[in-house]
Amino acid sequence: MRIAVLLSAGLHPVSGAPVLPRVEAQAIRLAAGLAASSEIFGLHAGPEAAAVAEALGQGLDRIEHVAVAAGEDPVPALVARLAERAPDLILAGRRSQGGDESGLVPYALARALAMPLMPDVVAAAAAEDGALRLDQSLGRGALRRVLVRGPVVVTCHPDAPAPLAYAYGRARRGRVETVAIAPVATPAPALAAEERPYRRRPRIVKGAPAGGSAAERLKAATGESGPAGSGRLLIQPDPEDAAREILTYLRQIGVVAAPAEPKT
Repeated sequence: MRIAVLLSAGLHPVSGAPVLPRVEAQAIRLAAGLAASSEIFGLHAGPEAAAVAEALGQGLDRIEHVAVAAGEDPVPALVARLAERAPDLILAGRRSQGGDESGLVPYALARALAMPLMPDVVAAAAAEDGALRLDQSLGRGALRRVLVRGPVVVTCHPDAPAPLAYAYGRARRGRVETVAIAPVATPAPALAAEERPYRRRPRIVKGAPAGGSAAERLKAATGESGPAGSGRLLIQPDPEDAAREILTYLRQIGVVAAPAEPKT
């Protein structure tokens, strides 16, 4: 299995020094845990590779650097190199850390290379018949297990296992190779963007239930749990006053029947 890990130029939030984004270091650990016989390499497109050299000490033996001018779109260069290398799995972070990031690079690559994309993966393992077993985070601790077959683009979630410990000796043994490619022209998606001041949107009300009384339909349409202005705020009330207020409210919402009027 050939695995490419996309690397971006991150910046430390305090010092501003070049740093490898943590989520990309976690992606390297996912790649290292798939199979010992896999060919794993990092891929970075940018003006220089010094910003991603830290990845050599986090588990990579080799980084391919595609020279791209500062401020230039890296997607065409990445597409051209990935088309040449044809990896079975492309791992990336959700976004960079303090650099020029948008979080759209994995999606643009998947579209240009006609590959499926699986976002927010926290664990990956090899399955039978060359398939991959991916655990996708759905938020709030929920996971979904998916079986996919390569080639596929995967973005790593921050809840994935922590990065491998930095090894200075491994960083010294690793190498950065600058490769020259002929970028393919990838048309930028036409987005009709418009900027305007924020305006509070009206609240979407639920449909009124069929049938029922007029008060019930009005309560469902307005989202009110009870008649407007029907409650009173009581601070440390007397038990009899509190019970009387609760009984009055229950009668207003129809839970308790109102007392019958005395006959004259």
